[in-house]
Amino acid sequence: MAARRAGLREQKKQATREALRQAALRLALERGPENVRVDDIAEAAGVSPRTYNNYFSSREQAIVSAVTAEREARIAAAVADHPAGVRLADVVVEAVVAQYTDAGDPDHDAMPLITTSPTLREAFLHAATAIEHPLTDAIARRLGDTDPHTPRVLAASVTAAVRVALERWLRPAATSPATGGLVVPSGALPDLLRAALAPLVPALDAAEERYRRHR
Repeated sequence: MAARRAGLREQKKQATREALRQAALRLALERGPENVRVDDIAEAAGVSPRTYNNYFSSREQAIVSAVTAEREARIAAAVADHPAGVRLADVVVEAVVAQYTDAGDPDHDAMPLITTSPTLREAFLHAATAIEHPLTDAIARRLGDTDPHTPRVLAASVTAAVRVALERWLRPAATSPATGGLVVPSGALPDLLRAALAPLVPALDAAEERYRRHR
């Protein structure tokens, strides 16, 4: 019975989080992010501002969360569930690239909102750090009983590489009449992600080789 109650509480929390995410994104698209208040998001989601603060620390975090929701879990799941015979480095790179560049992802419709707001860009970049902990667990499962520091260091390195690629992609272009001073995404994001992750391939290969030798 206690487990059932705990499960229902968790479902309610997830539903509230999703309602806040969607309300934040809808209001930002309708009004512009600078015209959305935390109180507006809470009211639209049917909760109090105090409840809102239990889930998100700012309007930017809620708006970006609607764009990046569950991305870290999907990346970790792709790494954990891939066949063991496939090279770990390939699995990690492809999982990251797929989740950040899937043109069929409806969240991509909101990306122009991110690229035109400095505060949302910063929140979007910070959101990449959410990859680290679930990816640590996924890599640890792939490598089995290994040095406990290795999966975390590898996952932290992947997170840093993703942030570098996103920073490059969102780097402000020189102000000109054509851009109006707005950020114009620079380069193809899949290529930037692959280039940023490339230096980590030897480390991922080495960790996988150590695991094979000690099996």
